[in-house]
Amino acid sequence: MPVLKRIAQLSTFSAVAGAGIWKYYTKDTVFVPYTQLRAERDLPSLGTYNPGHNPPALVDKAVRRVPLSQLRTTDVGTLTRGFCAGVWSGPGFEMQKNRLASQGRMLEGRDAHLWGKDELAGSEYPVGTRIADHFEVVERTPNKVVVRCGDTPHKEGPRPSDGLFSMEVHKEDGYATFAMKSIFFNSTPEGSTPAQLPWWFPFAHREYAKLWMETSVRRLMK
Repeated sequence: MPVLKRIAQLSTFSAVAGAGIWKYYTKDTVFVPYTQLRAERDLPSLGTYNPGHNPPALVDKAVRRVPLSQLRTTDVGTLTRGFCAGVWSGPGFEMQKNRLASQGRMLEGRDAHLWGKDELAGSEYPVGTRIADHFEVVERTPNKVVVRCGDTPHKEGPRPSDGLFSMEVHKEDGYATFAMKSIFFNSTPEGSTPAQLPWWFPFAHREYAKLWMETSVRRLMK
């Protein structure tokens, strides 16, 4: 993914000039142990898009806990919609959205996708919503929005580059826990052999997830 490679390249500068600032800004987003088996339990649609249970090239889970007293609302449904909307309409997605727009916005059938900041901020993200010719909502509950990624939604069958990305909110013990779960895989028959990602991909993916998490969750705080 070009945007992740760009992040990895920029991190060389950040390591020297801004590592401390970035570390402080993202200190509340942490990654916790997560596995393919757990993802298959959590995400019912995973069996639809990865019926062969092909091994993931990457699977992880980022979480951020916020005291309910620091949030503008404690309603889980409102927080979930706002969390998702903040990811897609926020500055974290802007660079990737611009690249996707330059490649696919004028293609046939893409005018029904969400592209503009206002529509990305205002959507309820029902199942079937397509975002910037790269993401499609495939699961939706009051506390969860799951999108398929990896290629254009117009390619509905198996893909060499495939995956699910889940945005979730849970309340417990006076806190709201915001979670981003990612699992990337090759859903074609050839995907039974684990893919080898470039060395920089897992690192850049995690930094990108932190950016999405922070720029979205902070919008929901007082």
